[in-house]
Amino acid sequence: MAPRKKKEVVEETKNEATKQSKKVKKEKVEEKPPVTEAYAVAKNVRTTPRKVRLVIDLVRGKDVKTALGILANVNKAATSDVIKVIKSAASNATNNFGMDESRLYIHTIYANDGIKMKRYLPRAKGSASGLVKRASNITVVVKMR
Repeated sequence: MAPRKKKEVVEETKNEATKQSKKVKKEKVEEKPPVTEAYAVAKNVRTTPRKVRLVIDLVRGKDVKTALGILANVNKAATSDVIKVIKSAASNATNNFGMDESRLYIHTIYANDGIKMKRYLPRAKGSASGLVKRASNITVVVKMR
């Protein structure tokens, strides 16, 4: 982000006791626009992105309370991790940016590849084959309606 420009404001003040006018320079910092979104990221969650995306697709675009209600009834292993990230994004919005919790909805939610741990699996006749243990990075962006 580019730094905000400062405006110089020149004010003339008159001192009645000395009947002199002084020019005082004051620096006024431009106010930032209100924050409209908050996010949370869970990195290297030990569930494959493919399994996480099955859960994420159920709640994309829904209100936060509705999404948490839906996820409470989903029987998938990745559900608990997705719930944690959604709750974290919602609490970031309310505590850090003062947004109204009842008006929050999930604007963006996605799961990308995290680290891939490469292991070996013993096979017959003394050989081995590769095994990739995948992790995912889950990102949630919430906004106010």
